[in-house]
Amino acid sequence: MKAVTVFTGSASGAHPAYERAAVDVGQALAARGIHVVYGGGNVGLMGAVSTAAREAGGDVHGVMPEALVDKEVAHPNLTTFEIVPNMHARKMRMADLADAFVALPGGIGTLEEFFEVWTWLQLGIHQKPVVVYDVRGFWRPMLTMIDRMVEEGFVTDAFRDSLLIVSSPRGLISALENWTPPAPKFAPHEAPRV
Repeated sequence: MKAVTVFTGSASGAHPAYERAAVDVGQALAARGIHVVYGGGNVGLMGAVSTAAREAGGDVHGVMPEALVDKEVAHPNLTTFEIVPNMHARKMRMADLADAFVALPGGIGTLEEFFEVWTWLQLGIHQKPVVVYDVRGFWRPMLTMIDRMVEEGFVTDAFRDSLLIVSSPRGLISALENWTPPAPKFAPHEAPRV
């Protein structure tokens, strides 16, 4: 495990526990020598996780589309900062750099990034762990909806079980180290290309 892409908010959220969790994740990954890959911003939880990782001696790779460099306020102290043409290029680049994906609390952009990489796992486009880092029950409503999808026959039990749910840095590291990929929905020769 060399690099983990972290999806999280450009806002800090309504409770200090969210920022504390972002700091804990950044520090934990840095302590294990795992590079943090993320959207490149210096605001909200994105800024908290990247700053914590850098201050703990970790490498952080930011990827930001041209249109957001001023809006998201690019982080000034990253190991690597990459500007890409658009959001699609950003997500693809962060996916290429990652050995795993972690979703901390965030908004609709975080949800979109999370669901895309989890869908790619189902389709066999990658075989990397996808984790939700639950803080104060933040992800519980989404997980309830996913469980409903299983009950209604839209998601298999095996794929639901492939999603890792953690709530501590120790749990995160353990989950990443012990993860086994599920069988893809399609045979490898049938998997769509991105």
